[in-house]
Amino acid sequence: MNAQTILTAMLPEHLLLVGILLLLVLEMASRREREFLGVTVLVLFAAAFAAARLAVADYAGVPFPGQFSVDPAAALGKAVLLALSIPAVLVARGEFGGTRFAILLLSSLYGACLMLSSDSFLTLFLGIELMSMPVYALVLLAMARPESLEGALKYLILGGAGTATLLLGISFVFGATGSFALPAFAEALDSADPIAQAGVVLITVAFFLKAAVVPFHAWAPDAYEGATVPVTAYMATVVKSAVLLAAVRLFDGAELPEGNAALLAALPLASMVWGNLTAMRQAGFRRMIAYSSIAHAGYLFFAFLGPAAGRFEAVLFYVVAYGLMNLLAFVSLPAAGRDADRDRLDNLKGLFRRSPYAAILIGAAMLSLAGIPPFPGFVAKFLIFRNVIEAGYTGWAVAGLLGSYLGIYFYLRVIQFMFMSPGAEGAAEEPPRLAAFAASLCCLLPVVLLTLFPGWVIDRL
Repeated sequence: MNAQTILTAMLPEHLLLVGILLLLVLEMASRREREFLGVTVLVLFAAAFAAARLAVADYAGVPFPGQFSVDPAAALGKAVLLALSIPAVLVARGEFGGTRFAILLLSSLYGACLMLSSDSFLTLFLGIELMSMPVYALVLLAMARPESLEGALKYLILGGAGTATLLLGISFVFGATGSFALPAFAEALDSADPIAQAGVVLITVAFFLKAAVVPFHAWAPDAYEGATVPVTAYMATVVKSAVLLAAVRLFDGAELPEGNAALLAALPLASMVWGNLTAMRQAGFRRMIAYSSIAHAGYLFFAFLGPAAGRFEAVLFYVVAYGLMNLLAFVSLPAAGRDADRDRLDNLKGLFRRSPYAAILIGAAMLSLAGIPPFPGFVAKFLIFRNVIEAGYTGWAVAGLLGSYLGIYFYLRVIQFMFMSPGAEGAAEEPPRLAAFAASLCCLLPVVLLTLFPGWVIDRL
């Protein structure tokens, strides 16, 4: 074990740990309660820059053989997750007291980074739990509304069920293959052993639950609604992206047999349809985004039907485009005195007259999430369904495309509220915050790059 390899390969994780310790020291040294979100942003920027440097340098290292390794793809995935967290931290200014939000978020990100470098089920399980447990607390942290308790409880119970399902699946795969290494999953995929197949199904179901795929989605709407805007933004973007990128590592190089392809197509397709149809009936912005994220989880899992060679590229581009657009919508939401008022879709009526900048950004985010060209959401969906067709699953691709465009209605309804409806009576207004404006710029610049030069970005993934 080389100390230099450990220091270099795990530099993003080390910087997150340094940030956690620094925040604890600052909180103990401070005479009054402060958030220190500026320090948190600097830590995230440093960790994201370190991960990006490793990816650009094509660095590959194995600090802990058989358990943890770093390659350019893992480093790039970490850079994306860490960078997506910065706007969520910026928009959290004034939402929380003390450093609890920042420490929990950095702890969750440490687990997410660990997942992307896992070489064994042991490390993968540890990463998933380290990522998930702080989020259970984050949902409850501000207690902005009575629904927070119910949302956190559902998330905790179903998260625990997902953990138990994952452990049972790992034990079955180990029993069939005699190995905890992640390549044992690909071996189990090709095996005719019923124990191995049961392990594959259980592990896949656990990932479906973590990503909120139908019918394992019940926690998402309540957890998203109960959490505050910064926490919901983090859950909808970073947590979901981490789960999907970890799934790419799990399926690394594996081509799906015909029997397993049905599992990875039927439930994601149901997720697309149910998520889009149910989102139409929502009166709250966060519940609408929750059902939207359920649909988008279906699109992302469709990528696993395609050839292994193009899987990482398609998923990474999708999570970048999806994450940026979700963040852009959340950070642009008009401020309001009460959390429930800020969450009402009716509060967006006439927004263009009150705040043109916010309305245009939210409108662009909605169009991209709907998959309307030339926004990056269209390119992201194109990459997913192109891979599915290349793998020979044309019927599933057509069904998925039809299911995906059911969501156009509720995305356009938000735009109609903002640009074509009179202002809502009693709509609470607060001056826009500088931190929220900075967060919107952090999202807007890469969105412009993805919109104007998607081919250039794809060539560098």
